[in-house]
Amino acid sequence: MPDVVIIGAGPAGSVAAALLASAGFEVEVLERAHFPRFSIGESLLPQAMEWLAEADLLRDVVEAGFQHKNGAIFRLGDKEERFDFRAKSAEGWGTTYQVRRDKFDELLARGAERKGAKILFGQTVTAMRPHSETPSLTVRDEAGTEREVTARFVLDASGFGRVLARLLDLESPTGFPNRMSIFTHVEDNIPPSAYDRNKILITVNPHNSQIWYWLIPLADGLCSIGAVGAPEHITPYGATREEQLSALVAESGLMSELLVNAKRVRDVGEISGYAARVSSLTGEGYALLGNAGEFLDPVFSSGVTIALKSALLASHALIRHLRGEAPDWDAEFAAPLSRGVETFRAYVSGWYDGTLQKIIFNQPAANAGQVKAMITSVLAGYAWDEQNPFVRNPQKYLSMVEELCG
Repeated sequence: MPDVVIIGAGPAGSVAAALLASAGFEVEVLERAHFPRFSIGESLLPQAMEWLAEADLLRDVVEAGFQHKNGAIFRLGDKEERFDFRAKSAEGWGTTYQVRRDKFDELLARGAERKGAKILFGQTVTAMRPHSETPSLTVRDEAGTEREVTARFVLDASGFGRVLARLLDLESPTGFPNRMSIFTHVEDNIPPSAYDRNKILITVNPHNSQIWYWLIPLADGLCSIGAVGAPEHITPYGATREEQLSALVAESGLMSELLVNAKRVRDVGEISGYAARVSSLTGEGYALLGNAGEFLDPVFSSGVTIALKSALLASHALIRHLRGEAPDWDAEFAAPLSRGVETFRAYVSGWYDGTLQKIIFNQPAANAGQVKAMITSVLAGYAWDEQNPFVRNPQKYLSMVEELCG
């Protein structure tokens, strides 16, 4: 019987597996897909680098040849504002990477295997029986054969699969309206002098501030591009997802100009109704990590950062649990994780209600000196830095800065 079974070999699952295996525990990871496999969400945040280093997986990432990232550019018509993550108020990493997730996720999974974790691919979890000491799962392989797997603890890192949330009826209202994203990868053919590939480009649709776009330069001349908005705002742009994305990009201004010679290299994908939340992150013999517990919105690229933070917090508590101690899962895992998630939630809400867009695109009151450095810290992933007033009480301070904008 393994000490820990982890559902999913994405970033959260692999980092947790690496930490637990390094601590001497027997870890089995059950992954439904086969790696490498495509996944959207290529833009990391600098805070994530610290946690990859703690899991001793940073060298794998650094040596992989990914595109460097040091900030973000926001555009609305002719208005542009740049955020350099190195100019943040928080201590820590100011640079990171924009990654091909198929390669990135496989690197982390192989790193976890190197540390002793066992990863099984083509495995689907169909049932869960919570238990404080011996939780068990029903697992079906690709041949249709089912088996029972019992462990001392189960971590759900299944991402958008949200395995335990579905099986145990843990879904809870998110408070966000239904939105969708459509996306693809292109061979961008952007001239080197035309754009700083070290920065993600976020563009607001000039006709509807509830629609926005991303352009994420990747290595090897590729870009990830996408559009996000409510389905009723996206679907009028065409009969197919390809038509909708093309028509939306045509309205984007600079992004459209940069992509004038782009060639699509994969079909346009779609994720809808992606915002998710659960009634509890922990239960008898299990905990939920990353997107399996909560996903907010892609606008500030917080997904992988939250996933890695959840993996570290859960692993620290679980190591104590497996050694016979009695961790307080709420105080040591759920509550501290939720503090950062709620910071990001305030910024996502502020983006869509107009507060943050107003702050970003109105100078100089909102974008000068220390105020911008503190906002930059959150955009760089430092959503757990309680020394930052824009973390301690984000709604209050964002509202104050909005008032300065007039």
